[in-house]
Amino acid sequence: MTSATQTIDPAEIAKFEAMAAEWWDLEGKFKPLHMLNPCRLDYITTQIAAEFARDLSTDKPFAGLRILDIGCGGGLLCEPMARLGATVVGVDAAPRNIPVAQLHAEHSGLTIDYRVGTAEALADAGEQFDVVLNMEVVEHVADPLGYLTACRQLLKPGGLHICSTLNRNPKSFAMAIVGAEWVMRWLPKGTHDWSKFITPDELFDLMQRAGLDPVDRKGMVFNPLTWSWRLSDRDLSCNYVTASLNPAG
Repeated sequence: MTSATQTIDPAEIAKFEAMAAEWWDLEGKFKPLHMLNPCRLDYITTQIAAEFARDLSTDKPFAGLRILDIGCGGGLLCEPMARLGATVVGVDAAPRNIPVAQLHAEHSGLTIDYRVGTAEALADAGEQFDVVLNMEVVEHVADPLGYLTACRQLLKPGGLHICSTLNRNPKSFAMAIVGAEWVMRWLPKGTHDWSKFITPDELFDLMQRAGLDPVDRKGMVFNPLTWSWRLSDRDLSCNYVTASLNPAG
């Protein structure tokens, strides 16, 4: 069994602790995530609807589904999932993020179960979910395989795991490190460690070794002219997102 202390990187947690109060500032340090969020949500909602035969045109299409957002931050994904009717648990290893998320959910009239914790601790407690969202987290952990194994353990048989991260190549260094941190200063320098970025093939291999069955992957491509993101079947050169299933059971 993998312990939380083996996968958590304290230095990575400290980075996000320092930025906790800015989660819902559209022009603050999390501006890139706010810009990316519609693209992420497009992929997430489409995958969940397809896997669980839900009609997104209905009022609460995800009613009855239990969804976990690991590394939930300020709740940028938890809140849309709750509005779609899901029972949502948001977990983050950075303690300062949780009060920010709780307060914003309360002001938004949403009921979300926010907790300070880790995927490993939830797995050890026997928690089970229909969907695990694992967005922009795997590149920040000390042991990606152990972390992904815990995510798989958290899924019910047939459950859906959605994971996004950054490819490791010169383009991702130019965009995520030089562009976002050094030039645009959207994020503090040092937010990302390029050596921890993971190629799509590496991530698929890690997920298979963790017991997951990868079924889809798409790129998330930024257009600097329109300042918007779109999904791409072909361009996974920088940001990308994957879907996998837990076949256990």
